[in-house]
Amino acid sequence: MNNKDKKQLKALASQMPSVIQIGKEGLSDAVIDSARAAITARELVKAHVLNNADLDTAETMETLAGMLGAELVQVIGHYGVLFKKKKDKSHYDYIKE
Repeated sequence: MNNKDKKQLKALASQMPSVIQIGKEGLSDAVIDSARAAITARELVKAHVLNNADLDTAETMETLAGMLGAELVQVIGHYGVLFKKKKDKSHYDYIKE
């Protein structure tokens, strides 16, 4: 994915609500399962590391992206944006993998 693609995804994600919330339990099985379901359905998701979680946001997002086979697009504050393009019928066909 090149910088132009990342810029477009960042712009789209700025308007999205976070659909994955990571609390003090960290990357538990329940969080990973819900994140996998969300990214499979939506392709582009925003995740939020809650304030009560004593976690490094960037490190947590990188770990989550690796577990999901997704690309980490951006980390700002306690938020991260993840992208995983579908093989068929993707809404983001213009994005190169």
